[in-house]
Amino acid sequence: MSKPSWVKGGPRVIKEIPGPRARELVAKDEKVMSPSYTRAEPIAAEEGWGCYVKDLDGNVLLDLSSGMFVLNYGYSHPRIIRAVVKQAKKLTHFAGTDFYYPAQVELAERLVRITPGDFPKRVYFGNSGAEAVEAAFKCARWHTRRPRMLAYTGAFHGRTFGAMSLSSTNVLHHRYFSPLVPGVTHLPYPYCYRCPFGKTHPDCSFLCVDFIRDQLRKVVPPEEVAAIITEPIQGNSGYIIPPPGYYQQIKELCDEHGWLFIVDEVQTGLGRSGKMFAIEHWGVVPDIICLAKALSCGIAPIGAMIARAEVMDWEPGAHASTFGGNLVACAAAIEGLKILEEQKLVKRAADLGEMALKRLKELEEKSKIVGEARGLGLMLALEIVRDKRTKQHGVKERDMIVAEALKRGLIVFRGGNASIRIAPPLIISERDLDLGLNLLEESLREVERKC
Repeated sequence: MSKPSWVKGGPRVIKEIPGPRARELVAKDEKVMSPSYTRAEPIAAEEGWGCYVKDLDGNVLLDLSSGMFVLNYGYSHPRIIRAVVKQAKKLTHFAGTDFYYPAQVELAERLVRITPGDFPKRVYFGNSGAEAVEAAFKCARWHTRRPRMLAYTGAFHGRTFGAMSLSSTNVLHHRYFSPLVPGVTHLPYPYCYRCPFGKTHPDCSFLCVDFIRDQLRKVVPPEEVAAIITEPIQGNSGYIIPPPGYYQQIKELCDEHGWLFIVDEVQTGLGRSGKMFAIEHWGVVPDIICLAKALSCGIAPIGAMIARAEVMDWEPGAHASTFGGNLVACAAAIEGLKILEEQKLVKRAADLGEMALKRLKELEEKSKIVGEARGLGLMLALEIVRDKRTKQHGVKERDMIVAEALKRGLIVFRGGNASIRIAPPLIISERDLDLGLNLLEESLREVERKC
């Protein structure tokens, strides 16, 4: 597959978004699709390549959201397409929970090799990030025979019942779905820009960890806790990054009380943060890792739960999935991991991310409404405020910036109360990244002018 001609001119908006064909599709969609979907922007895609997507009306958009953080290798990567076509011509499905096939084993071996920890591991394949989290939840209870779980406020782990019960990013996800899975206690996340204990980062004394210890004395019997689960960097909440030293203290608590340490790397994994897995920024080795999104490059649904072999000790039939580890998804994932290694995309994410964060920090310094610029690797965010002193959420201003960006042919993604997430494919060129940041800055300046 060669690069299509429509990509070569860069982003361009030739018709209002949504255009006539997109509006027609949206009207049909609203008649037949579930209203529970969270359609952020009226973009109706037709074709994609690299970092670009073309809509039904011919508008070409530079996507700095990687198709909702899935396309680490970009749209329509030729090598991945070839690998998938080759596999599809041979065999598309053979239930991996009941039988055997090489692709599933090869992918598991690769995941065991790249995940943190020099010890035997086992892999469970499902169909999504939520399913990976469900598997981790069940595995933790099975292995420890303990009923309780610790999770964080602001967390998003998925919308199935177990994953939803662990989540707390938005009350909308829980409303009218009770009773949820019992035994989950939520802890304050170390959100330093908005410290729940009123501290500022230079003065951080880890009151958030002291709070956990206090809960263990007053509310949660530690011997009943199976595991604590965390997103190393909270995704849906706007790329919130805990301070250095935080996860080391959490791991000490796990070791002290016999808890499993579960990290949800569904959004952060496979190089996105400038490390293969984001938890590596803290030098901590988890017992269980949940993985999805970028794993199969958007080709087919897949999720994975990778755990210490001694932890994944459940018996046959305790958990399984008919389509988990599907052959086509495995073929895409294997080729993607090869690209990740051969093209040194993890280091590339770190280097480009450092450059991009420097620019965003300059924006923070000059802007009246950027409260904080933050990020690791190509996982970057701007938190928009109405007033830098009070830190009042700039929801309207954030939404206006996203809309202005779209008018200029740029896709960025909302996060948290009033943040903008920037997460381009790891294969993005420096030129395209710089162009995207220019368009974002233009959009920000336009909103500042209007406000």
